[in-house]
Amino acid sequence: MNQQIFRLLRQDIVTARIPPGVLLSEKEISRRFAVSRQPVREAFIKLAEAGLVQILPQRGTLVVKISVREVAEGSFIRQAVECALARRLAEQISPAQLLALEHNLHQQRLAAQEGQADAFLMLDDQFHQLLARFAGCELAWQTIESIKATMDRVRFLSLEAVSPPEVLIQQHAQIITSLQAQDADATEAAMTVHLQEIGRSVTAIARQNGDWFID
Repeated sequence: MNQQIFRLLRQDIVTARIPPGVLLSEKEISRRFAVSRQPVREAFIKLAEAGLVQILPQRGTLVVKISVREVAEGSFIRQAVECALARRLAEQISPAQLLALEHNLHQQRLAAQEGQADAFLMLDDQFHQLLARFAGCELAWQTIESIKATMDRVRFLSLEAVSPPEVLIQQHAQIITSLQAQDADATEAAMTVHLQEIGRSVTAIARQNGDWFID
């Protein structure tokens, strides 16, 4: 139950349904999910570990502002790991794996056409998880997942105007094209361009939503 509550609250925070600066109450969240306070308290601890909230004794649990520094650091780590995975995968990818990536990309296009931002971001994550799995290092994706909550908040905010799904889909398509050619250099370059997108978008997003960001 605490894991389910964690995932739902994480989604609400990432998508700004619960914006930065809001105080979460154990009592109110317990009532929302019709559970005791213990699983809510455990979910809050996991959210704090993900860098999304700060637990304030006697006051509540604060949804923290988005740290530009943490976004930059997470982006640096993610780029180092996923570019290495991309190079490895280019040397060993199979036709069946390419087909799975193309199917995922098709689903991304459908989600974008229907304006389903949540579904698109889920498929985006699945695309990167597939790359790690096919490269034989799914632990790399698990590591990335543990540090990317702050980046996910920027990703969602940037979808409408700064980094629309069409741009990200085009970048994913270029990664697949390079993998099809089994060109390790081109695949790494395509992945680099894609993962640098968040660095380009965070400045614009922070300017548009100044009250939600800290340096």
